[in-house]
Amino acid sequence: MSESQIGTEVGPPAKTLHRLAVLAVCLVWPLIWVGGLVTTYDAGMAVPDWPGTYGYNLFLYPLTTWVYGPFDLLIEHGHRLLGAVVGLVAIGIVVAAKVREPRRWVLWLAVGILAAVISQGLLGGMRVLLSDRTLAMIHGCFGPAVFSLCVACAVVTSSIWSRAGSVPAESLPKFNRRWLVCSGAILAISYLQLVLGAQLRHVQPTTPPGYFTLIVAIHVMTAFALWILTGLLYAGIRRCGDLTLSRPGGALIGLVGVQIALGTGTWVVNYGWPVFLRSLPGASGFLIQAKGFTESIIVTAHVATGSLILAVATLTLLRMARIRRCQSQTTLSANLG
Repeated sequence: MSESQIGTEVGPPAKTLHRLAVLAVCLVWPLIWVGGLVTTYDAGMAVPDWPGTYGYNLFLYPLTTWVYGPFDLLIEHGHRLLGAVVGLVAIGIVVAAKVREPRRWVLWLAVGILAAVISQGLLGGMRVLLSDRTLAMIHGCFGPAVFSLCVACAVVTSSIWSRAGSVPAESLPKFNRRWLVCSGAILAISYLQLVLGAQLRHVQPTTPPGYFTLIVAIHVMTAFALWILTGLLYAGIRRCGDLTLSRPGGALIGLVGVQIALGTGTWVVNYGWPVFLRSLPGASGFLIQAKGFTESIIVTAHVATGSLILAVATLTLLRMARIRRCQSQTTLSANLG
């Protein structure tokens, strides 16, 4: 059975697998949001024990205690509960893939998602038990990678993925290698930005000022380089005539632009107005309000948008790679025939 024939099987288990993958995507992004709030409010130790919550089973902790209790407790315990739900969905993904998914590599992808979710939970638990900021940074870096894996699973189990195998080669967009490389570079740089941002959010008291300044400079310059790359990729996609991929390509441009604006807002919230903007009206009287609602939303949105950029970059790269592979296979079959 050829890969294109395998890809067109859309029986109930295959549909269930895709729906569970989409559900995981829809749950992990809010999980990243809540996790970002935990860091923004420095609420990582609001619950000092793990895997339980103040001696209770995670799922049996009294609802009124954490819903109507301190906000730190609400977001930390809520983060754990949502993470547990994602773990249950990840188990469902593995079961659905095992039942009838004919592509063995998709089953291994499902197993990888479950392993990643478990690892992320263990990282979060160890961060609490050891009260370690370095583990918190690693936990923050690994979350977007889990999100990207879930997006990958949703993409490769979709009907768009399977239909690409049955489309004639001449009807497929002509992506050359450089656009595939450009898409891969966007994915890699997007994750690099998340790692750099995590170092800034979890900066250690012993970090030298010069190192902090260097990370900030690299973070800013890389952001604008990423913006340029997304523009080039969008132009290449449009030139190749793929209107379906032009939408995520255009979304990448917009998301990076929003991310730069949110990054500026995050700097203002944390450190005040940059020197070259202090002449603006109201800038001189700006006062940082610790853990203010608006300020927290700006900072956390900057974190969550970075993960969304990584997710869209993953989708774009996988679909471009799929189209190029289908072109190669169709051309090879025609030559052999």
